[in-house]
Amino acid sequence: QVHLVESGGGSVQAGGSLRLSCQAAGYTFGRSCMGWFRQAPGKEREGVAAIAGRTGRIYYTDSVQGRFTISHDNAKNTVYLQMDSLQPDDTAVYYCATAKSCRFVPTLNFYENDYWGQGTQVTVSS
Repeated sequence: QVHLVESGGGSVQAGGSLRLSCQAAGYTFGRSCMGWFRQAPGKEREGVAAIAGRTGRIYYTDSVQGRFTISHDNAKNTVYLQMDSLQPDDTAVYYCATAKSCRFVPTLNFYENDYWGQGTQVTVSS
């Protein structure tokens, strides 16, 4: 059974930083797509950042470009999201996800054998 366990969420003031981690159990990220989505209250879920395992291509949504960095450690089977210069609009529940396939356009989309974590809350105060 596959479990993706997120950690690292919390509350920070605007301009602060957080690092989210997502460790997989029962699954090896390997050449899969891996990434982060978020959902703010009253809004649709949006793709934040992703890595296409087979090509190494990286995706960031426009609003986080230059502030967030996605990375992964194969030895630890963990995906990270370093979030710097956080803003109140970044407040959301952040979900780790992985899938066999993904698309970056027109928006980030994971498909084929997708798995999702439970989510971790990130709150940024002004």
